[in-house]
Amino acid sequence: MPSTDLNAFLRTQLADLKARGLYKAERRIQSPQKSGIRVNDAEVVNFCANNYLGLANHPEIVNAAMEGLKAWGYGLSSVRFICGTQDIHKRCEQQIAQFFRKSDSILYISCFDANGGLFEPLLTEQDAIVSDELNHASIIDGVRLCKAQRFRYKHNDMADLKAKLDEAKNCRFKLIFTDSVFSMDGDLARLPDICSLADTYNAAVGIDDCHATGHLGSTGRGAAEELGVLDRIDIITGTLGKTLGGASGGFTAASAEIVDWLRNRSRPYLFSNSVPPALVAAGMKALELVDTAGELRVKLRANTKKLRAGLEGAGFTVKPGPTPILPVMLGDAAIATKMADELLKRGIYAIGFSYPVVPQGQARIRIQVSAAHTDEQIDRAIAAFTEVGKQLGII
Repeated sequence: MPSTDLNAFLRTQLADLKARGLYKAERRIQSPQKSGIRVNDAEVVNFCANNYLGLANHPEIVNAAMEGLKAWGYGLSSVRFICGTQDIHKRCEQQIAQFFRKSDSILYISCFDANGGLFEPLLTEQDAIVSDELNHASIIDGVRLCKAQRFRYKHNDMADLKAKLDEAKNCRFKLIFTDSVFSMDGDLARLPDICSLADTYNAAVGIDDCHATGHLGSTGRGAAEELGVLDRIDIITGTLGKTLGGASGGFTAASAEIVDWLRNRSRPYLFSNSVPPALVAAGMKALELVDTAGELRVKLRANTKKLRAGLEGAGFTVKPGPTPILPVMLGDAAIATKMADELLKRGIYAIGFSYPVVPQGQARIRIQVSAAHTDEQIDRAIAAFTEVGKQLGII
């Protein structure tokens, strides 16, 4: 059978991944998601979740999900335009739009789907999409589905972005799209400069705000608020699956016209079941909590500062950036995997990242800090990293 040949080939490929330290094994968590979790029958400190404000499994969010389940049911067995739109979906979309100060928003099962379904309906071969080279895979895949002319500028390089906009100047519509926070590096897009170039070239600006919404900005409205340009961003995609409760669900917030067109033409929206009502209810509660989470944002910044200072003081190279994403740079994929294994033995849950998730030769341990981390947990992490770093000859 052909599948026999395929399976034999894949076994060799998987063995090669393991030999090069690129194999991505999954660890089983035996507890709810929080700053301390249970893995392999041991209690460990979790530095891998996108749980920036510590809202995953927050009692009010869990209760909202249960109440949503009771009131609206388990699922809708349908897509939105047939018989899958409930009142709660419309209210959540209104809440998201108001949160980001946009006219409307549209829900998706995930932000991967939001990005995958954004570009193809809006842009044709007459148009241009201009994107940062380090954009998330979902943006890259969405752009690939689009017939627009594609321009990729060097990461956060405004001179190169300007050059690409010059190349695209004769296109009908131009859309600059970027991650607002780059999840592997923890740095911010240069949104004020991007918006200024967009004004000069009559381009629209869109951002994926997944790793910023909820914890960046004075009121948690993400990187655009943090950088003072929220009213200059035309399209915002995001998720309910990170800071906003940590479950699932994505969205696009934009003008009424863009959202209405996506409802009629965006394939992941048209051909995927509705977001389950329990998740919608939980997401709405998470948005409410974010509005009053000023103390949690202060705590998150303090935790991030403490952990960064401890790691850099120990001799590690940590990429600079203003976010709670701390990439500890190691270079070698096998070393990153070994370090993650050794950290787990010492009660610290962290994962090594290597190609193709990050460029060749830039393997790292990515730490994600939470407002829920205690000082004792952060001290444990610094001590464990220092011990393992010395053991492996990294520091």
